[in-house]
Amino acid sequence: MAIIIKTPEEIQKMRELGRLAAEALDYIGDFVKPGVTTNELNQLVHDYHVNVQGGYPAPLHYGNPPFPKSCCTSVNHVICHGIPDDKPLKNGDILNIDITIKKDGFHGDSSRMYTVGTISPQAQRLIDITHQSMMAGIEVVKPGATLGDIGYACQQIAENAGYSVVQEFCGHGIGRSFHEDPQVVHYGKRGTGPVLQPGMIFTIEPMINQGKRHLRILEDGWTVVTKDRKLSAQWEHEVLVTDTGYEILTISPRTGRP
Repeated sequence: MAIIIKTPEEIQKMRELGRLAAEALDYIGDFVKPGVTTNELNQLVHDYHVNVQGGYPAPLHYGNPPFPKSCCTSVNHVICHGIPDDKPLKNGDILNIDITIKKDGFHGDSSRMYTVGTISPQAQRLIDITHQSMMAGIEVVKPGATLGDIGYACQQIAENAGYSVVQEFCGHGIGRSFHEDPQVVHYGKRGTGPVLQPGMIFTIEPMINQGKRHLRILEDGWTVVTKDRKLSAQWEHEVLVTDTGYEILTISPRTGRP
């Protein structure tokens, strides 16, 4: 599958879908608090996509085995693809919510970290460094740069802070399909990999572990956890390569911040 360069019309649709994804993340954040279950958050996301935004949650029934819920909720040592359940969140938890809305044949995909009550300084540092890692990757995006430049930038921030980068999961192209080429890894060497061109749209979504990078996948076929059970964090934005640099398509409408 080749990398798809989006037309101006497709780029405009992807801007709209990116805004919808960011709006959904703004919305759900108001409900993250001690005592709520991730199943309850999942139902709120589902209803918001369908009844308010007029779209559909792309994760629902995606893949093999089919993903059973409408968003991913990854708590504490869960790296990614956490399946919402009936366990209440508790004070001190950290949570990634990863949503993808499908509408009019296009996809909008983004994730954020949320804090439950009062968290430890160590957990907050991991969240902050992971966001810095993502932004470092985003900031090198421009025509003529390479995917290796993105991975290198993400990796330097994380490893210089004493953390590790998950290598088995990565960002991806997105558009009419949920997952398109290219794969966007969050480690690597500058000057390697495909060269960025205007009209490319992909996600940058580093998964950063407090301990070692090693992981295991649970028997449900989806949930990915740190092998040493130390915390993991992730942020995700959709990025468009413009003629002069980049445009983040999933900035929060509420705060205006990435």
